[in-house]
Amino acid sequence: MRYLNYIDGQWQEPSSDSYNKNLSSHNGEVIDEFPASTVEDVQKAIAAAKEAFPAWKKLSYQKRAFYLQKAAEVLKEKAEEVGRDLTLEEGKTLAEGIGETRRAISILEYFAGEAMQPVGSVIPSVNEETMVYTKRIPLGPVGLITSWNFPIAIPVWKMAPALIYGNTVVIKPADLTPKSVYHIMNAFHEAGIPPGVVNCVFGPGSVIGAELVENSDIKAISFTGSNQVGRMIQEQAISRGKKVQLEMGGKNPLVVLADADINRAVELAVKGAFMSTGQKCTATSRVIVEEGIYEEFLTRLVERTQSLKIGNPLEEDTFMGPCVSESQREKVLAMIEEGKKEATLIYGGGIPADPGLQEGFYVQPTIFELSSQEARIAREEIFGPVIALLKAKNYQEALQLANDTEFGLSASICTNNLSLAQQFIDQIEAGMVHVNSETSGAEPQVSFGGVKNSSDGPREQGKTAIEFYTQVKVIYLDQH
Repeated sequence: MRYLNYIDGQWQEPSSDSYNKNLSSHNGEVIDEFPASTVEDVQKAIAAAKEAFPAWKKLSYQKRAFYLQKAAEVLKEKAEEVGRDLTLEEGKTLAEGIGETRRAISILEYFAGEAMQPVGSVIPSVNEETMVYTKRIPLGPVGLITSWNFPIAIPVWKMAPALIYGNTVVIKPADLTPKSVYHIMNAFHEAGIPPGVVNCVFGPGSVIGAELVENSDIKAISFTGSNQVGRMIQEQAISRGKKVQLEMGGKNPLVVLADADINRAVELAVKGAFMSTGQKCTATSRVIVEEGIYEEFLTRLVERTQSLKIGNPLEEDTFMGPCVSESQREKVLAMIEEGKKEATLIYGGGIPADPGLQEGFYVQPTIFELSSQEARIAREEIFGPVIALLKAKNYQEALQLANDTEFGLSASICTNNLSLAQQFIDQIEAGMVHVNSETSGAEPQVSFGGVKNSSDGPREQGKTAIEFYTQVKVIYLDQH
């Protein structure tokens, strides 16, 4: 089946009349086709967003919230269908696909609720006859460029705050997972959102993304993806006077101290590293274990990893599905080959032998043992199911290893020592910190983002989302 762009309240064919195949990550079969759009299509979408902005801006917060709530209700009725489509194209398990869809619903409901929250403040003036207060005003049309690894949650956590605070939207979904964003657009369409408020253009980032960055009618860019592309977008967008928000890479550590519950720590490492095939910016990629329990932890980690079912993500008992695409699998396998040159391969390291998986994009869950963090697999984001395991003499060395990275998105520590847990919270260089939970957990009502090269600009989600999608206007109101 062929799907279309969503521009100015209508489903429209691309001007190129060209389409890209959307493939199943499990067996490489064609699921459906989506537009290979051109600059002309993006310009139409931007023009529609610009035209719709004044009327959308004038609507009350509560009226804007109605459309978010209605879209949430549409998705809620179709959660299992949408989750299955997400699993087919992205490769995460069905439970994760449905769970992510429900997370998107929660985000829509949360930001609909923000319509009842304060959006300004009253500030005392030195003049007794002057009232000083602030308002939040929207930016205008915003461009959203989203990644494939959370193909419905990430688009929604950008769109929902953009819309509730009065902006209009042009979104460019990831090429590898277009159907998940189609479902979002269809939900808003069924909700009756005014034409031009939300627009979606499918196609290559080099065309669609470039026009969003360069076009003067787009006032801000929110991007989730690789560091290389993010920094390029940042440089180009800022030079054109746009606000920029970047969510990029991670090399997230799980520190396991000698007093930790080893079975719990192993489970957190396995879930954090291998669920969603490790294709999360918050995935656990380095596991740093205190030497007193290192050998026992390693033994149990390998045993637990051996027990995982790797296979068709639609089957109920599957723990880990495929990589999203053949090219992504090849990138992961190339990094694994580099790891074999610099570290000790403990488990995995290749393609599963199961004949039923040879047509898909599968990689074995992989564990490396490292003597230092100079290896590429310890420093570069792999975005696949790979653990780099390191031994630390004590808490201080573990902390030093954990902070020895250009990234700072998420970090976790397993310990029953409250004092060391608090020290870790204060000393770790990360935007999100977990104690006795996996690095990849994040709730929709809480801000999301990191430090160092993981993020740039105001945080996403939660109360902090207003910082990116609005500007502050200060009013001096005199009585005479």
